[in-house]
Amino acid sequence: MAAGEEPHWRFLLDHDAPIEWTDGIRGPQHFDPQQMSDPVVRRADGSWLYMLPSAIDDIAMGVTDVLRGEDHVSNTAAQVQMFAALGAPPPRFAHEALLVGAEGKLSKRLGSLGMAELRDAGIEPEALVALLARLGTADPVDPSLDAEALAASFELSRFGRAPARFDEAELHRINAAIVHRLPFGRVAHLLPEGMTEAGWDAIRPNLAHIGEAAEWWQVVTGPVSPPAFDGETQGFLELAADTLAALAWGEGVWQELTGELKQVTGRKGKPLFLPLRQALTARDHGPDMGALLPLIGKDAAVARLRKAAA
Repeated sequence: MAAGEEPHWRFLLDHDAPIEWTDGIRGPQHFDPQQMSDPVVRRADGSWLYMLPSAIDDIAMGVTDVLRGEDHVSNTAAQVQMFAALGAPPPRFAHEALLVGAEGKLSKRLGSLGMAELRDAGIEPEALVALLARLGTADPVDPSLDAEALAASFELSRFGRAPARFDEAELHRINAAIVHRLPFGRVAHLLPEGMTEAGWDAIRPNLAHIGEAAEWWQVVTGPVSPPAFDGETQGFLELAADTLAALAWGEGVWQELTGELKQVTGRKGKPLFLPLRQALTARDHGPDMGALLPLIGKDAAVARLRKAAA
């Protein structure tokens, strides 16, 4: 100060009082304050570091439990004495192992893991909650559990000391499982215009993200561009068109169509089903045709078969 420099301020630790607490994850903790430096609480420019204001906030708000990363363990040791100096009991502390990604420790500033970025990538809130509720524990991620069930099963004793790996690929797999369970009422406002509940029920088993529904709904509404077929297959598809045109239309029409074609042509398995799927959807794989064909409609389905046979 005599040299005209502004000082920074430290919290004076009680070096004669051992610092101890029982951590909710790490168990009994012991720190020797004589081996610790008095922590800076206010910088020379007058700005505060978080430790003392955080302790004051916890007291003012009646915070009872603090769960944070294990890189704060030494800060907690200093804060235990701050609570004592302020005449308040400290909250219960638990320090979880840090999350790691494919390239090491996750940064708070890693832009791709912001909520906006995850939302733009098609991640549903339920998927993120399901993963984060179990990340770092020995318990498997269960996409079927809602937030209340996850909260009820939350136990600090289930957390391990080893770093937990945040895997974005796993998050997308969980997201797909969540999407497969979502009811029409939850997603109706996110679906393409004209898509019905029956359409959603038929398509959702093939989705990883809700945004993909538009692509599959276009398969239903058309037009589609099937691949070129050889002459034998074209004859088979022409027969399929004639057979479908003569059938009564109903929910079981796919089973009736394939049953009759199997009996007449002797085809079965892939030679029976794949050309029909390709002609009707222009895809090799996709939703159950028994659910998809009624959505396409009789006239459109017959027209697609005849086009593919031409």
